[in-house]
Amino acid sequence: MAFSPAQRRYNRTVLLLSVLYALLLFGAVYLLSRQLVSGPLAYVVGVLPALPVTGFFVAMGHYLLIESDEYLRAVQIRQLLIATGVALAASTIWGFLEGFELVPHVVAYVWPIVWFAGLGLGACVNTALARRAA
Repeated sequence: MAFSPAQRRYNRTVLLLSVLYALLLFGAVYLLSRQLVSGPLAYVVGVLPALPVTGFFVAMGHYLLIESDEYLRAVQIRQLLIATGVALAASTIWGFLEGFELVPHVVAYVWPIVWFAGLGLGACVNTALARRAA
C-alpha cells in the first residue's frame, strides 16, 4: 500500500525526532552521569531528551489534522485511542498499587513507553479488523 502525503510527512518527522531523541538522550546520560553539568543547566540537559518525545505526540496530532483520507484518519484514531486506554489503565492500576506500597515506584517516563506499546497493540487490532472485513 502506498503512503498518503500526510503519512510520508509524519514518517519523516518521526524519523527525525527519533534520531534527535537518541542524540539528546546519549548526550544527557553522558553529561549527567559524569556530573559534567550542574545547577540549572543540569535541569535543561535533563529535559532535552523529553522534547523529541513530546514532538512525537505533536506529530501524531498534526498528522490527524492534515490527513485527507477519512478512513486512514479513523484507523489512526482507533490506534491512538487503544494506546491511550492501555497507558491510562496501566498507570492508574500501578499508581494505586504503588500508593498501597504493593509494588515499587516506577519513573514517570515509563508511561509514554507503555503508550507507545499500546500503539503497537492498536496496530495489531487494526490489522485484525481489516483482515476480518476482507
